[in-house]
Amino acid sequence: MQDIEDIKQSYPLFRNEEYKDVLARKKDDYENGHPSDKVDETFLWTTSVEYQELNFAREALTVNPAKACQPLGAVLCALGFEKTLPYVHGSQGCVAYFRTYFNRHFKEPVACVSDSMTEDAAVFGGQKNMIDGLENAKALYKPEMIAVSTTCMAEVIGDDLNAFIGNAKKAGAVAEDFPTPFAHTPSFVGSHVTGWDNMFEGIGRYFTLNHMEDKEVGSNGKINLVPGFETYLGNFRVIHRMMQEMGVDYSLLSDPTEVLDTPADGEYRMYSGGTTLDEMKDAPNAITTILLQPLHLVKTQKLLTNTWRHDVPKLDIPMGLELTDNFLMEVARLTGKAIPDSLAKERGRLVDMMTDSHTWLHGKKFALYGDPDFTLGLTKFLLELGAEPTHVLCQSGGKRWEKSMKKMLKESAPVNNQTQLFSRHDLWHFRSLMFTEKPDFMIGNSYGKFIQRDTLHKGKEFEVPLIRIGFPIFDRHHLHRSTTLGYEGAMTILTTLVNAVLERMDDDTRLMAQTDFNYDLVR
Repeated sequence: MQDIEDIKQSYPLFRNEEYKDVLARKKDDYENGHPSDKVDETFLWTTSVEYQELNFAREALTVNPAKACQPLGAVLCALGFEKTLPYVHGSQGCVAYFRTYFNRHFKEPVACVSDSMTEDAAVFGGQKNMIDGLENAKALYKPEMIAVSTTCMAEVIGDDLNAFIGNAKKAGAVAEDFPTPFAHTPSFVGSHVTGWDNMFEGIGRYFTLNHMEDKEVGSNGKINLVPGFETYLGNFRVIHRMMQEMGVDYSLLSDPTEVLDTPADGEYRMYSGGTTLDEMKDAPNAITTILLQPLHLVKTQKLLTNTWRHDVPKLDIPMGLELTDNFLMEVARLTGKAIPDSLAKERGRLVDMMTDSHTWLHGKKFALYGDPDFTLGLTKFLLELGAEPTHVLCQSGGKRWEKSMKKMLKESAPVNNQTQLFSRHDLWHFRSLMFTEKPDFMIGNSYGKFIQRDTLHKGKEFEVPLIRIGFPIFDRHHLHRSTTLGYEGAMTILTTLVNAVLERMDDDTRLMAQTDFNYDLVR
């Protein structure tokens, strides 16, 4: 029983004897489970090479995907624009999932609406939902733009967003000139990064495709920066800071920093910050546009090249040392602005940190999973640190990702590189690898904690600790405010990695008079 003077959380509470008894009786009387020795036997089999071969042979089933769905990415993209309301043409449950996913990661309320398609809409189409939904959303939440995406239901029945939005305007749901960009984002193909790309291309197309007559490349003297699917708010801030220190005139196209990190001062901000619509309209007049995560911004790049007529630089995500160097040097070349001493000193501090920590990271084996550009940038930085990336899994990847990874690996580690690449594989594949080809650590989002628990269950010597870098991070707080890009982000990643290594060493040498031969004060 709970004691009012000593309220316990669930995990110590359920260790009390009365709860142990209740749970044991529940298991015996109702669960009809297999004998524990059979469970243990099956578990051990799932850690074997034999099971791994069967696991990697499956074709029609995904188990624990290392990705989310397209409209989730579309919602994040829309949140990056000033006074914009993300609107999903589909069922209410889907939007509840998107909002909850972001709530759990950012610890913030997330504005997003749906037009609540149900069974009748699945039969007769969702045009009525669109007309009513746009009218209600505009009247209730007073946005200056509504960005529309779709869920599975709308895509399966073939709803035409362009026609539906046009008919809604003709019906007077919103004014003819009210901004309503859209993107078709079917959940059953692609992933969250595809959805971000589709939504950005839809917004860019809406404001510029038929308005290019008076546009002239370079006439506004700016450069555009497109972040892609980015959930580390510190990365937006570090990009702003680097550009400001260089004295560069720029536009960061889609910046959700303010609306996803609002202060607790008694005022609720449904809309805060974001790229202005005027900036988006003016974007084709820039010198060019730099894609910060080019591997997943495929449609965006086509828009920039074919419609805006921009010569998009061939860069990778500015993560780690060399890739940040490349980014800043390209910005300097494009704008004629010198890289200031402040950034040169910051780079020097990163190099100093790498020198300080290389003895602990050299030769350490890391397996990682995540989005295409993230995994490329982090793999590159691990190689710069002298670490060994053993397995890199990207379910959102494909041939383009594999080609870019192989090129980077060949250039960065041309001799004896053993990095294995897994595109279109899931976390159940990754789990097999952690047992059969054990690295020292794995790097990824919160879902990896279940793999760590499984490896520990086999025995302490089999445990693969998880280092949480990526999206989503549900079970730790405030990491979404951190930074992974630029020299600052590299410092943060380096600090995270080396201290995980040292904490693991302390954990392995903590038993008094048994394992504490290297339980040292100075590392």
